[in-house]
Amino acid sequence: MSRVLAAMDRFNAAHPWSHNDAYAAFVLHHARRVRAGGGVEALDVGCGTGSLVRRLAGVFPAVTGVEADGATATLARHATAGLPNVRILTRSFDEVGEDRYDLITFVAVVHHLPLQGTLEKARELLRPGGRLVVVGVSRGVRADLPCEVASLILNPIVGAVVHPRRARETPVQMTAPTAMAAESFEEIAGTARHILPGARLRRGLFWRYTLSWTAPRQAA
Repeated sequence: MSRVLAAMDRFNAAHPWSHNDAYAAFVLHHARRVRAGGGVEALDVGCGTGSLVRRLAGVFPAVTGVEADGATATLARHATAGLPNVRILTRSFDEVGEDRYDLITFVAVVHHLPLQGTLEKARELLRPGGRLVVVGVSRGVRADLPCEVASLILNPIVGAVVHPRRARETPVQMTAPTAMAAESFEEIAGTARHILPGARLRRGLFWRYTLSWTAPRQAA
């Protein structure tokens, strides 16, 4: 079994693809729903090299991406240079000011940050009726075994389709700093549902989970 897994690792390294890309449709679905409801401003936290920011710029009149890593933020600025409705800020989420947003997204970012404080701040930065969308990474446990097995099988298949030629270097969109997740899905779900009543969380493929939450509208 160890030889099989090692061979799969070598194949995956030769045919890399971003697991976050598998969830782009999920994020954009929520983005379009928010825009249809009158939302005008989106914030992508930990925007990496700007892939999602570019997509959100086609939905919202104004999009802000924040990225704590300076080199990665520079790549994001280059990637979005032709988009007048985008700004990229080199700062951490803690340094985000008091502006309010209709959509806040975190894609493979929350596990880099203190979970409770991050969700509390995101809740405060949302306008009434605004939406928080998370594609997150959790620490694997036995309850995740079906998704784990399916992901192991599908990962090289998708890699071969998306990146059929052997890669000589890591794709630029996969060069942002990474970290291991500390919390399990159950721990994340418990914290999220306490801070964000009614939040919807689901386990997903490729070692990801999804979370969506809509801020309550103010009473008339």
